[in-house]
Amino acid sequence: MTTIDNEELPAGVGAVGFAPVRRPGSGLSSSAGAPAVRGGTGVPVTLLAVDMLATVGALALVLPGGAVATLRAACGLLPVLVLMYSTGGQYRLRLAPSVLDELPGLAGRAAIALAFALTLERCLQTLLLPFDLPAVIPADIRVLSLLLLAHMALDAAGRAAVYRSLRARRRRAPRPTLIAGAGHVGQRVAAALLEHPEYGLRPVGFVDADPLFLPADFPVPVVGGPEALLRELPRGDIRDVILTGGGADEDWAPQMLRTSTDFGCDVWFVPSFPDYAAFEHAGRRTAVGDHLWGFPCLRLGSAPMQRPSWAVKRAFDACCAGLGLLLLSPVLLLCAVAVRLESGPGVIFRQERIGLDGRPFTVLKFRTLRPVDEHESATRWNIADDQRLGPVGRFLRRASLDELPQLWNVLRGEMSLVGPRPERPYFVMRFTQAYPRYRERHRVPVGLTGFAQVNGLRGDTSIEDRARFDNYYIDSWSLWQDVKILLRTVLTVLRTDGS
Repeated sequence: MTTIDNEELPAGVGAVGFAPVRRPGSGLSSSAGAPAVRGGTGVPVTLLAVDMLATVGALALVLPGGAVATLRAACGLLPVLVLMYSTGGQYRLRLAPSVLDELPGLAGRAAIALAFALTLERCLQTLLLPFDLPAVIPADIRVLSLLLLAHMALDAAGRAAVYRSLRARRRRAPRPTLIAGAGHVGQRVAAALLEHPEYGLRPVGFVDADPLFLPADFPVPVVGGPEALLRELPRGDIRDVILTGGGADEDWAPQMLRTSTDFGCDVWFVPSFPDYAAFEHAGRRTAVGDHLWGFPCLRLGSAPMQRPSWAVKRAFDACCAGLGLLLLSPVLLLCAVAVRLESGPGVIFRQERIGLDGRPFTVLKFRTLRPVDEHESATRWNIADDQRLGPVGRFLRRASLDELPQLWNVLRGEMSLVGPRPERPYFVMRFTQAYPRYRERHRVPVGLTGFAQVNGLRGDTSIEDRARFDNYYIDSWSLWQDVKILLRTVLTVLRTDGS
């Protein structure tokens, strides 16, 4: 695994103080200290239960063979069905949920899941032919059609009941909501929410630094500019934030999104009229299908570390790091012996780096040269061309073998396989003051490799560009994106010198 982080320090970056912006209960504007996700988690779980009950009920009604056949068929069908519904967005929180809107997507994915389960059953029958395994789901188009219809009928009835209960609960207890942007769109959205409590959002304030067009008698007050989020959200009663076009400062919109998601809020976006055509086109392509009293509305993603899939990332990191240390132990031993023979005692090089929430940790490497003193170790940017590097050190750096001990950092949870590359406190101090968005890289754990590095941002390249790539990785994070970065890292190591 490579780290690809030996960049040259760009000219013009001064030695200024490191003054990170900290939030109550947190470090560097990260999600670690934010409240847990508070909105909407009960609805997806309820819908999941409805889908499972509808599937089991349809199997029991249509298939012969009793409870045993129903259980066997459910074991093969349910995992595929839930996966199809989940990836298709059938468990997303919506402002205006409707069974009729969901019906085509539900039916299509249920049909695909049923076909997949039938194919899987036939494959198992072929593999277990000596055991004479009987078929549970008959390959009869009439039975399959009846099964699909029964499932859709039960599922639609169950989801309709859930949505009816949801709307009633929203009317009784609408959630306090901040609206970013007090322009024309923001005012109309606020008025619609006040008139229609079934959306479950009660506007309690506008976030706008310069509300030019807000009438003095408007029932929703202005709580301040974008910085007001840091004052209002820690109180814990704000559960939703609506970003609107035409009022809020566009330069602040990304930061307001990150701040809101870091505090566990559900964030919605309502575009202004000039953005409507592009938004509508994007919405059709991504099947958004949500609105707020006729205004197109999109629910924006939550912070990566607040998603259930982040636990999968951490489990994957731990398994890969542990397995890597075990399988690579002979290589680690050979590297240690080579370093010991070339440079004497002190095989492992320890250096302080900045990780999640701006917290320091000790990164591990195989020693490739000995710095003159601690000051050189902390402030020397690049040693790739240092004449003190011996043959072993050059080879370890070229093959990226000097980074293998960092698998121990990954196993301990101080690092991840994929994430923004960690840097020393001295350079974090300088880069944070020169590039304001640099500190936002610390919202997630640092990594052995990262999105910026696989896009060639190493050596004498822009720190600002690297920060932008790292923040894009965080904002658009997914498990598949990590897999792609790992594959590209392997290719990068094979094509370059790894230093």
